[in-house]
Amino acid sequence: MSDNMDEEYVYDEASGEWISTAEAQAAAAQNDAVEVRDAVGNLLADGDQVTLIKDLTVKGAGQTLKRGTLIKSIRLTGDAQEIDCRFDGIKGLVLRAEFVRKR
Repeated sequence: MSDNMDEEYVYDEASGEWISTAEAQAAAAQNDAVEVRDAVGNLLADGDQVTLIKDLTVKGAGQTLKRGTLIKSIRLTGDAQEIDCRFDGIKGLVLRAEFVRKR
């Protein structure tokens, strides 16, 4: 007897086949992955360094981040256009991917 007899299966409507729950979860995770691209189309990932491509006024901080400012160690938020990052003196900084370029 095979160990596969104890495994649970679900019906995959996309392929029309019965697949294991592990395969279904892997497929769902892959579909949920959001590609975040910078202003020139480079794919961004957690931990990347980015440079600002224009001056940005930070609301609530009374500060302007200048073009060319290096932002280290970004984190993806799950949104295709927003990245979470840290910068000296600014907590909870969220930047739009269209204003950064991967370094």
